[in-house]
Amino acid sequence: MSVKEIPDPALYTDLYQLTMGQGYFKSGLSKKQASFDFFFRKAPFSGEFVVFAGLADLLEVLDRFRFTGDEIAWLREQGFGDAFCEHLSGFTFDGTIRSVREGEVVFPGEPVLTVTGSLLSCQLVETLLLNILNFQSLIATKARRLRLAAGDCKLVDFGLRRGQGAGSVAATRAAAIGGFDATSNVLAGKRYGIPVSGTMAHSWIQCFESELEAFRTYAQLYPDSSILLVDTYDTIGSGLPNTITVARELEEQGHRLVGIRLDSGNPLTLSRKARNMLDEAGLDYVAIAVSDQLDEERIADLRNKTAPIDVFGVGTRLITGYPDGALGGVYKICDLDGNPTMKYTDEVSKRSLPGIKEIERVSDKDGFFLRDVIRLVDGRDSNKPDPKDTSDAGGNSERIPSERIRSTVMENGNALSHSAEISGIAEFSASRVARLPDKIKRLNQPERYEVTLDDPLVALMEQLQK
Repeated sequence: MSVKEIPDPALYTDLYQLTMGQGYFKSGLSKKQASFDFFFRKAPFSGEFVVFAGLADLLEVLDRFRFTGDEIAWLREQGFGDAFCEHLSGFTFDGTIRSVREGEVVFPGEPVLTVTGSLLSCQLVETLLLNILNFQSLIATKARRLRLAAGDCKLVDFGLRRGQGAGSVAATRAAAIGGFDATSNVLAGKRYGIPVSGTMAHSWIQCFESELEAFRTYAQLYPDSSILLVDTYDTIGSGLPNTITVARELEEQGHRLVGIRLDSGNPLTLSRKARNMLDEAGLDYVAIAVSDQLDEERIADLRNKTAPIDVFGVGTRLITGYPDGALGGVYKICDLDGNPTMKYTDEVSKRSLPGIKEIERVSDKDGFFLRDVIRLVDGRDSNKPDPKDTSDAGGNSERIPSERIRSTVMENGNALSHSAEISGIAEFSASRVARLPDKIKRLNQPERYEVTLDDPLVALMEQLQK
C-alpha cells in the first residue's frame, strides 16, 4: 500500500504493538532509550542481494504519525486504559533513524536501518516500518533482476491490474527504483514522476468491423504514439500485414508507427517473423514489444537466443514479487538504555546482533564491492571508514577503499533533507548494482557476498551468550 492510502498510520499496526506499548507505559519502561535494527535473513528469488526501497515513503508517514480523537475513543472501546490513551493523544514519533540510502544494495544479516528513540516510539512503528520496507524492497529487487536480464531493452510495468490493491502504487514506485523505464499505472506516474506508457487491449480490435479498421482508427487518433496489438486474430496472417498497411499510410502523412505488441504465442518465433516482415517492408524503425507472463528467466532466455525484442512489458510476476511473495525483513531490539541486547535462540539463523552498529563497505582497486564489515560503534565518527582496514583478502597492505554506507535520515522525529526523486534514486541504485561483481548478481546460483563481523562485535556476542 502506498503511504498516501494510509489515512490512519498510528492504527496501521498489529494489536500486540499496542498491548506491549501499554505494558511499557504501565511498567515505567516507555521512556527508556532503545534501538531496533531492520534486517533480513535471506535474499529473495534465490539471489544474493536486495535493493533497499521504501525509505522516503517511511519518513513521510512517520512525519504524520498521530493518534486522532476518534482513534483514541476506539482504543478505549477495545479495553485500553484511560491513562495510556491520554498519553497516546499527545504522542508523536521521537525517533532518530540511521539508514543506508534508498536504492542501495544490501545483504543478509546487515542492520540496514536502525531506529533509536523512546522504547514506546520504537515499538509502535514496527509494523508500519516492516510493511513499507519489506514490500518495496521485494519489488525493487525483482525489478533489478529483470533489468539485469533485459540489458538495454526497455522495461515497462504492466502490473496494476494484478497487484495487491492500492499497494500497486508503491510497487510501481519500487519497480522504477529497480530499473523500470515506464509504467501503465497512471496514478503512480503522476505521483512519482514516472513516465507512463501503454498500447491498447484486444477489446479495441474487437469493437470494429475489421482489424484493419481498428488499426487505422487508432493510428489516426494517435499518429505519433501508436503501438498496435497484433495478436487478436492471427499475428502473421493478418496482424502484421494490417500493421504494415497502416504504417505505410502513416508515412505518407508524415508520421511513423512506434511499434507492435505481441501478447500471446511463442515470442521467440513470432518476434523473428515480425522483424523480418517489418524490415522487408522498410519498417526497420518499428519496435517490437512483448508481454504475457514474463519474468527474468524468460527474458534472459529470449535475449540469449537473440530474439529481436525491444520492449518487455512485465505485469504479474513483477508486481506480486513472484515467486517469493514477501521479503522476510525483521525488526529486533539491539540496545536498551545503553545496554546491548540480543535474541539468542536455539535456531542459530534467527539470532540477532547486539549493540549499535554500522556497515563499512570495502571495494577492490577497480571499484567493485569486495565485502561488508558490520562494526560495533565505539565512539568514532560513524560516517568515517575504519583507518585500520588497510589490507585486502590476500594480506596486501595497500589501502583498500572503504565507506560507511549508513547516515542519519531522521533526527528526533524530524526528517532530514534528502532527495525523494525517483529518477535520482534509480540512478544511484543502478550505479551501486554496477559495482557488484558479476558472480554476485547473476540470476542463477550466485556466489555469496562476504559479510563479516568485527572483533569487538564478536566478543560482545560471546559475552552476552555466556
